[in-house]
Amino acid sequence: MESNQAIDVFAALSQSTRLEAFRVLVKHGPSGLPAGDVARLLDVPQNTMSTHLAVLARAGLVETERQSRTIIYRAVIDRVRELATFLVQDCCGGRPELCEPLIAAMTPCCSGESAVGRDVPHD
Repeated sequence: MESNQAIDVFAALSQSTRLEAFRVLVKHGPSGLPAGDVARLLDVPQNTMSTHLAVLARAGLVETERQSRTIIYRAVIDRVRELATFLVQDCCGGRPELCEPLIAAMTPCCSGESAVGRDVPHD
């Protein structure tokens, strides 16, 4: 990832509705959600949500798939990986043990525990 791309990602996520929409899509994983469902979950008008999702798509954070008359939105987890890699690319000055806490904090996300050992709230 280049600096310009990272800036685009941060800009897309720097608005609260877009950040929450992205988090909802991450939570729903590969199955994704239609824009209307995201809008309902966040109590946002559908046309407004479509605009926010378009910004996320331009930043490469979400992808779409048409299923009949419905468009399904999915979080692009690889984009998050690219961003995290970009941020810590030169981390720790060649001392990988300094990065271990960062890696450990990201690992439990799939096990249902947060970085500090508490359960992650599920809706």
